[in-house]
Amino acid sequence: MRKPRQPDPEVHESDYRVPAAIGTLAWTVALVVLIAMGDGIPDSERWWIGVCLTGIALGVFGFLYIPRLFRDRAGAESGPEASDTAGPATATGTDTAAERP
Repeated sequence: MRKPRQPDPEVHESDYRVPAAIGTLAWTVALVVLIAMGDGIPDSERWWIGVCLTGIALGVFGFLYIPRLFRDRAGAESGPEASDTAGPATATGTDTAAERP
């Protein structure tokens, strides 16, 4: 017999920009180290520079995108109440054959 499921823990919202900034900073440090090594990097390992640049680009994108994501989520949570006055077909964005005149 299974144990009853425990309730889900409370969601702990935090500022997700901090880990994005730390990750971006780590990729930047790695890039600086690779560039500082100069010709000491074997030709077969120079692809790591591209990896660092990609990590930095994705980190900057994430850092800039996270606030927009939270704004959109907040708007979506408060949005349905504001659009209920327009009727069920327009509020949900769906239209079935039974609902059409």
